[in-house]
Amino acid sequence: MRKTLATFVLTCLIASLSIAQQLPYLPESTFQGGEKLRYKLKYGILSAASAYLQVSDSNLKFGPDPTFRLFASGATSGAFSLYTVKNKYESYINKRTYLPYLYVENIQEGSYSREEYASFDHKNHTVTGKKGTFKSNEPQFFDLVSAYYFARNLDFSKLKKGDKFALNYFLSSGISELSVEYIGVEKIKTSLGTLECIKLSPEISPGRIFKKDSKLYLWVTNDGNRIPVKAHVEILIGSVTLELVSAEGLKYKLGQRASYSK
Repeated sequence: MRKTLATFVLTCLIASLSIAQQLPYLPESTFQGGEKLRYKLKYGILSAASAYLQVSDSNLKFGPDPTFRLFASGATSGAFSLYTVKNKYESYINKRTYLPYLYVENIQEGSYSREEYASFDHKNHTVTGKKGTFKSNEPQFFDLVSAYYFARNLDFSKLKKGDKFALNYFLSSGISELSVEYIGVEKIKTSLGTLECIKLSPEISPGRIFKKDSKLYLWVTNDGNRIPVKAHVEILIGSVTLELVSAEGLKYKLGQRASYSK
C-alpha cells in the first residue's frame, strides 16, 4: 500500500494529465521557464507523499529550435516515509512543438531501483530505451512528463461534455495509449483560493488498487496557465487526493482567464 500511494502522485500528475493529440495545440505556451509547482498527496486525512514540477530553459541543443528542461520528482512523506520512495524524472522538449527529445528516469523505491534513458526520433516515429526501440502508430508521442506539459497546451474550445480522446506515451516496455473524458467546467476550493477549473476523467483499470467502478477526476485551472490543482480517486480502501500547495513563476496570474479559456 505504501508503495502504491507514493508512486500514485506522479500517476495523477503526469500520466493522468495526458490528453489527445487529435486536438490542436495553442500558438503560445501556457508555461515558461522558472515555473515551479508543489503538490501533496493524501490517503484519507494522512499525508502520504509530495511532488515537485519545474520548467527551465535548457542550453542543450537537439535541433534548430530552443529547448525546455522539464523536471518532476515524487517522494513519500509523513507516516508513509517509513517506506522510502524518491523518484526523479527529466524530459527535454522542443519549445515550439512540445515534443520530447530525451527522457531520463531514476526510480528509488525501498530496495528497488530502476533507471531509464530514452531518445525520441519523431521523423521515424520511434523511441529507443533500455529495452529496445518501439514504433508509435501516431505522429505525436511522448514520455510521461512531456505528455503532461503538452496537454496543458491543447485547445479545449470545441470540447463538449462526454467527449473522449487518447494520447500515446512511452513507458519502459513500450508505447501505451491513454483515454481521457471531458466532464465540464466547475469552481472548486483550493489552498490557493476558489478557482474555476476544467474537470477531466482519465481512464483507470480496476484491479489491486481501484474499485470496479472507481473514477479518477482531475481539475485543471481554466485560466492562462492550465495547471492541475486537484486529483481524486476512490480506491479499494479509502480514497487518494492530490492537491496543489504552491505555484511560482507562472506565466499568467493564477485564475486570470485567457482567450482560450472555456
